[in-house]
Amino acid sequence: MTPENAISVQGLVKRFGNRTVVDQVSLDVAAGEIAGFLGPNGSGKTTTIRLMCGLLTPDAGSGTVLGRDILSEGAAIKREVGYMTQRFSFYEDLSIEENLNFVAGLYRLRPARRYVRDTLEDLGLTSRRHQLAGSLSGGWKQRLALAACIMHKPRLLMLDEPTAGVDPKARREFWDEIHTRAAEGLTVLVSTHYMDEAERCHRINYIAYGRLVARGTVDEVVAGAGLTTLVLNGTAAATAAAAKQLRGAPGVAQVAPFGTTLHVVGHDAAALRASAEAAAKSTGSSLHDSETSLEDVFIQLMGAAQDNMQ
Repeated sequence: MTPENAISVQGLVKRFGNRTVVDQVSLDVAAGEIAGFLGPNGSGKTTTIRLMCGLLTPDAGSGTVLGRDILSEGAAIKREVGYMTQRFSFYEDLSIEENLNFVAGLYRLRPARRYVRDTLEDLGLTSRRHQLAGSLSGGWKQRLALAACIMHKPRLLMLDEPTAGVDPKARREFWDEIHTRAAEGLTVLVSTHYMDEAERCHRINYIAYGRLVARGTVDEVVAGAGLTTLVLNGTAAATAAAAKQLRGAPGVAQVAPFGTTLHVVGHDAAALRASAEAAAKSTGSSLHDSETSLEDVFIQLMGAAQDNMQ
């Protein structure tokens, strides 16, 4: 590992029975970077995160996290990483303050009262400190989970779909918080299904059924996919007819309705354009070029990957 990398792992493999859940995954995350981890359900994101934060031992591969060997220093890694799971995992019949006191005890933080007080203030939880965790909304539960992750002053956060079930305003506030802390030197690896969140990451890594298939900035990943996107505009009836005509047409890989527009995506630009122009003409729709979105790339990569459950 170089001093610039908070995470540097090579060839990670994890099997459960005869199924390979993580298959030769190599990943580098620079210090102070917000790295996105994308992929469909069952793709191996959570298992990979657990391998890197010392909760699981890989069957093959090697690497370091915060300069510590993932094979021999898992306990030390766990102490220096903040890990936020997919599910809310706090005692719902305890208050926010009581839950944080419990976490402070697990990390042996002394004096615990000061750590809890400072964390409550830092995350804007002081006025709610006596509220039961089970009565919190999704956004406030998320804030409590983040508070528990950062109370011991980790150098690296690993967040596993942290905004699932959270409203847009709370999601926006969460990401503002993450960017503020990354600017102060904290490194973040975050898995997400939301394309707008992926676009807020400095770099993204796409994993499909155990294999890492794309990495880079959003612009690099979109450009590397080599897709062309065209948009048809027309009445609802016209775009519905065009969609029926375009599915399975030469050059067309994706057809996606958005209101009264139709997004048509494919690798073969010439064949795609010919098919789209024919559909536009026959349905009285207009046609124009559009930028390929990260969601277009996500769907294409997902469709091209081989399901390791089969």
